[in-house]
Amino acid sequence: MERFLRFVDDIGGLGSLTYRTFSCMFRQKIDWEQLVQQMDRAGVGSWSIATLAAVFTGAVLALQFATGLQPYGASLYTGKLVALGIVRELGPTLTAVLVGGRVGAGFTAELGSMTVTEQVDAIEALGADPVQKLVVPRMLACLIMLPLLTVLADFVGCLGGMLATVAEVGVTPRFYVEQIVDTIWVVDLFHGLFKSVFFGYFIAIIGCYTGLKTTGGTEGVGRSTTDSVVAISVAVLVGNFFLTKLFLVVYG
Repeated sequence: MERFLRFVDDIGGLGSLTYRTFSCMFRQKIDWEQLVQQMDRAGVGSWSIATLAAVFTGAVLALQFATGLQPYGASLYTGKLVALGIVRELGPTLTAVLVGGRVGAGFTAELGSMTVTEQVDAIEALGADPVQKLVVPRMLACLIMLPLLTVLADFVGCLGGMLATVAEVGVTPRFYVEQIVDTIWVVDLFHGLFKSVFFGYFIAIIGCYTGLKTTGGTEGVGRSTTDSVVAISVAVLVGNFFLTKLFLVVYG
């Protein structure tokens, strides 16, 4: 019962922080210097891990599909399945989980340290809004950079799939690219980007909320960081199901 009440309290806290964040975002001046700094940390600092994961995910998908379709004589269509799997699902979801583990944990550790050392209280004492100063730049950075990282992961994932397909099936790169062009439509790209915006929100709001409610000194910071990574991963995976269902209902 205690865990359930704590969960309900956290949902309420996340909702309250979301309202305050977007209110500040649209009503107050944005700190562009902080925004650029957070975009660099969230996007530029995460591109390597996103591309590394995407290229090998695309290659593994191609190997699995090429092997599985071979008994049916359909290995030539491996490119279609890899492209759909990467663009619609694995590109945005895998990128969000990896970036969430890196960036979300960083948000929690940084804000958690500021909270336990009373720096957040000092900001309030000076008459500034901690949400405007600390949360809004991180939220905007995730909302902007995660879709861009997803596009990069989609491209690199399809490239990894092409390398594996050409090696295993024996098709030409041109044939593989033509299959992708024939299969992927704008609505498929929108499907993945639509999800990535929500995933960026999950990463920022959970990372910042967990950091701001940290207690217990340095030990509490470590505990909050672990909780943040777990919560972000669960939110992304569960949210992916419901967002996919919503998208399929709307667009068929």
